[in-house]
Amino acid sequence: MEIDKNTLIKALAGVKDPHTGQDLITANRVRDLEVDGANVRFTLELPNLNNDYKSQLNFACQEAILAHYPQANVHVHMMSHTAESQESTSPLPHVQNIIAVGSGKGGVGKSTVAVNLALGLRALGARVGLLDADLYGPSIPTMLGLAGQRPKIETIHGQPKIMPLEAHGIYTMSIGFIIEAEQAVVLRGPRLSGIIRQFINDTVWPPLDYLIVDLPPGTGDIQLTLVQTVPLTGAILVTTPQQVALDDAIKAMNMLFLPNINIPVLGVVENMAWFTPAELPNNKYYIFGQGAGAKLAKASNSMLLGQVPLVQGIRESGDAGVPAMLNKADTISRPVFLKIAQNTVRQLALRNEMMGPSQVVKVQS
Repeated sequence: MEIDKNTLIKALAGVKDPHTGQDLITANRVRDLEVDGANVRFTLELPNLNNDYKSQLNFACQEAILAHYPQANVHVHMMSHTAESQESTSPLPHVQNIIAVGSGKGGVGKSTVAVNLALGLRALGARVGLLDADLYGPSIPTMLGLAGQRPKIETIHGQPKIMPLEAHGIYTMSIGFIIEAEQAVVLRGPRLSGIIRQFINDTVWPPLDYLIVDLPPGTGDIQLTLVQTVPLTGAILVTTPQQVALDDAIKAMNMLFLPNINIPVLGVVENMAWFTPAELPNNKYYIFGQGAGAKLAKASNSMLLGQVPLVQGIRESGDAGVPAMLNKADTISRPVFLKIAQNTVRQLALRNEMMGPSQVVKVQS
């Protein structure tokens, strides 16, 4: 039987990349497909040459082709995009930038900033994901209008994988999709770490320009697990103008600056910077004080990405599952979040120009 190239292409279109969930043809991984009698040769261009990754794809390609042509001799050559990609330590090589959004204490609106930053980057045309790493208090499902929904589980090359949910053009994963809304999360450190790793390694994140990680407050197990699992491109710190918020944010900053962690701070967002009534958009009432954002930006050698006013509409839109960034009629908060996204892109460009590729942090417990 003569081997038809079109049939081979259709067969390879049924093979999924275990990292991204995309088929090899859609992902443009197949190069130099040749047929010589019973011999089939082609090259797979991959983001990295991890042994398990190569083995999974090799067996999957062999199986797909032999199902159509049992007599074929299939030869698969593997190559990486660049020499650098062979040395990558990232379990998500198809994600260009991983940005943590953190704070020293709770209640400063970190999740609100993370959600609207993600949507702001999406509005700028980027491919964006949002990982809710706040396992004790997941709020992303409510803020994205996904409360009560459950992620699908698909088997890829014999391994169960989690498919992230999609809302408003961004992909997201949260423990809030797995537990009931009223269920308390009571977990010790090792279990917390295991869940974070599962959300990274066992979730089929598509190719992304930015993955925003909404961290829990503080400087605990989840933060350490994250920097030991993925190469963070940088972090954004969120504070309110209050001195107590600034004090705790500086602690979070100092954790990032530890010599064996050394994660750059891209910038600072000062949330609840002033109160502005909807009917008096030009009025500013500094009910929590002033200046903490600028002080934190100076201490972290970064910039003040933006100041978000305390506006009733931001709270209402988050509770309704339609964040402020999606309301084009919002002339107060939406422009602020869009400017924060633009400044973040600018800071990332500077960081990536001046610093080498991120690496997974080696932290001694």
